[in-house]
Amino acid sequence: MKFVFVAGGVMSGIGKGIATASIGRILKSKGFKVTAIKIDPYINVDAGTMNPIEHGEVFVTEDGVECDQDVGNYERFLDENIYTDNYMTTGRVYQSVITKERNLEYHGKCVEVVPDIPNEVIATIKRAGKKVKADFILIEIGGTVGEYQNMLFLEAARMLKISHPKDVLFILVSYMPVPEIIGEMKTKPTQYAVRTLNSAGIQPDMILARSILALDEPRKKKLSQFCNVAPEDIISAPDVASIYQVPINFEKEHMGNRILKKFGLKPRPSNLADWEALVKIITNSPKPVNIGIVGKYFESGKFTLTDSYISVLEAVKHASFANDRKPNITWISAEDFEKNESSLENLNQFDGVIVPGGFGNRGVEGKIKAIEYCRKNNIPFFGLCLGMQLAVIEFARHVCDLKDATSAEFNKKAKHLVIDVMEDQKALLKEKKYGATMRLGSYDCQLAPDTISKKAYGAIDITERHRHRYELNNAYREVLQKQGMIMAGLNKEKDLVEIIEIKNHPFFVATQFHPEFKSRPLHPHPLFLAFIKAATKK
Repeated sequence: MKFVFVAGGVMSGIGKGIATASIGRILKSKGFKVTAIKIDPYINVDAGTMNPIEHGEVFVTEDGVECDQDVGNYERFLDENIYTDNYMTTGRVYQSVITKERNLEYHGKCVEVVPDIPNEVIATIKRAGKKVKADFILIEIGGTVGEYQNMLFLEAARMLKISHPKDVLFILVSYMPVPEIIGEMKTKPTQYAVRTLNSAGIQPDMILARSILALDEPRKKKLSQFCNVAPEDIISAPDVASIYQVPINFEKEHMGNRILKKFGLKPRPSNLADWEALVKIITNSPKPVNIGIVGKYFESGKFTLTDSYISVLEAVKHASFANDRKPNITWISAEDFEKNESSLENLNQFDGVIVPGGFGNRGVEGKIKAIEYCRKNNIPFFGLCLGMQLAVIEFARHVCDLKDATSAEFNKKAKHLVIDVMEDQKALLKEKKYGATMRLGSYDCQLAPDTISKKAYGAIDITERHRHRYELNNAYREVLQKQGMIMAGLNKEKDLVEIIEIKNHPFFVATQFHPEFKSRPLHPHPLFLAFIKAATKK
């Protein structure tokens, strides 16, 4: 196995995850088996308890790991599932070491931060690679070099390089600012980032230079001179209109074969034809489709952060591209509808509306108002997880005349809890066991005949990924069905409603699961495809 570590310099949020995923796509296109690992330096054991406004979306794998959104990028670019061992946090590593110590797996030796923590990191990396028989393992270290919490992971990388000198490569993704008032691209921040990495005992083999513009030759020469990296190993990574252009841009500078050469491997041609075809569609799609997303996790002061819903955003893009449409996505604060109900009329400008997942009662009434407006005005509507639960509440209140219908999450004492906590979750909530205790990962679902969902999937039995504690209360199924709600998908094992639909509507579908987690750029999710198709007809 070959190990490629990707670290960041200057500042976070500049695209290490996309860079890692793009390198993986390039190596895969050359015929290699590739997997990717994300390391988060947080004490949290997983991402499940992190605030999405601060950390971004919580992605869920097939085997139920709540992890960083970059794992979603890996899956989308590699078009493969990522599993448990491919996600690490400081908390998770320490938890594993402490468990081993308690089980006498260190045979009475003193357990120390160094080397035992780095050794655990290395063991996990190797285990993840062996599980899928990978030729290349890409390891992205979260944050930036120089941060105290990253040091143990950089130490693990340094130790692995010592034990496998010909099998380890280091890539630094660093930002090159162009201050507007100066008008010149500055290399000094990256020079300091490299020196900081040097202080951890690591010399980068390649530099990915992120900036608003492509690097020019003077900047490349300067970086080469002061960072001890060959000019041809400094790859330009300018801003692009679509992240799916990145692998193609990297290959224009022969990045894949540069990596192979450093490992002593023969160069191979890349087969990115399918990727190039996708980018051509993205670039040339003339007609727009206007989609509104009603959420509450994208406002941070004066800034709009889309990372909270990154998988939803990408799934909309994938389906739009497949329908030869350019997606125009607007973020709508649910709380706006609570403050000003007349603003609901703004929903008429959209071809389709999505209400995604979330937790807590902030903005809930605004989302319910939006769902009601879409139902009454025949606007294609797609609800995801909480979006499904709120669609059930809205229907129960306004069609079934259950005026105080709500969820146990919002009001446990309400008369009509049409959404209630799952039975196996009640004890966990009582004991305040919140971390990694929801219904997580992939579950079976059986689709009802003659439904939009069955037509979209073209199958009866499907599997989808979950992340929730609450469900449609089966005590209300009959009354909901009598008024026209269709239970379009069921989990037979637990007798849970997974999909609801409404008759005589262009598209009114809501899922308890998260279909966005399984959408891929080359294989869009069937329900998103059907939603966008309905939206184009509006």
